[in-house]
Amino acid sequence: MAEQKRPLSEDLKKPLPKILQAERRGRVLTYVSSWVLLLILFSLLIFITSKGAAPFISGEVSFAEFFSTKWNPGENSYGALSFILGSLIVSVCAAIVSAPLGIGAAIFMTEIAPKWGRKILQPATEILVGIPSVVYGFVGLTVVVPFIREQFGGLGFGLLAGVIVLSIMILPTIVSISVDTLQSIPRHLREGSYALGATRWQTISRLLLRTSLPGLMTGVVLGMARAFGEALAVQMVIGNSPNLPFNLLTPISTLTSIITLNMGNTVQGSTYNSILWSMALILLLMTLLFVVLIRWITKRREQS
Repeated sequence: MAEQKRPLSEDLKKPLPKILQAERRGRVLTYVSSWVLLLILFSLLIFITSKGAAPFISGEVSFAEFFSTKWNPGENSYGALSFILGSLIVSVCAAIVSAPLGIGAAIFMTEIAPKWGRKILQPATEILVGIPSVVYGFVGLTVVVPFIREQFGGLGFGLLAGVIVLSIMILPTIVSISVDTLQSIPRHLREGSYALGATRWQTISRLLLRTSLPGLMTGVVLGMARAFGEALAVQMVIGNSPNLPFNLLTPISTLTSIITLNMGNTVQGSTYNSILWSMALILLLMTLLFVVLIRWITKRREQS
């Protein structure tokens, strides 16, 4: 005799299987983690924005004074333009130096080097990523700065030393992202190019580079973002003087170096302290700009 089917309502009254309960716990944990992350992010944005905007809201410092080149806290002159330009120029110059080297190294690792070469270069790149910034700064202080002093004169501290150190620091980032981008290109595109009679260099220059350009630019922008926010390595080699960054051999300062050098020596709530928070706000806005730029490049890559 066939077994009589139970009503569906009785099955619904039974407790959920363990797998469904685990899924529900995982969903709740995911939602909680996401909201905690958003809460921390918006709390930081609100806190830094309120601190950084305080001197302008209270009228202690005007925007014209802040974006000037006169920096003398002893005389209540808080012009941060030289520091902003220093951060921008050292980051852009480091990216200009590292971008062709990083993309070239990625092309060599993915398209030219034999398998044993990749096994050596890939771990070497990962090791460079993990080296602390203080090590890069110390190497720059003991090797790069004396070399510049002997070859070009001057003190050795300045924009050129900062660019060299930052170029080496962001190079592994550009290489890693460029390698991932080139490896994501389907193999049949290369085979089709070779089947049509193209050489390896023609395939690389006219097919692979054009196809992977958005991903390669993402790596360059990420490298610039790291260079812009770097503090310790740059602080050790640039000289930390409030000069405009228009001479490679002249000591300069960046936003990160001026903040780390002076934040602990200011009184909480003073104008000097608030101006340093304003510089931190500039760093935050520039970081958000880099993130938006990366998202825009990634979106264009997906559309193409």
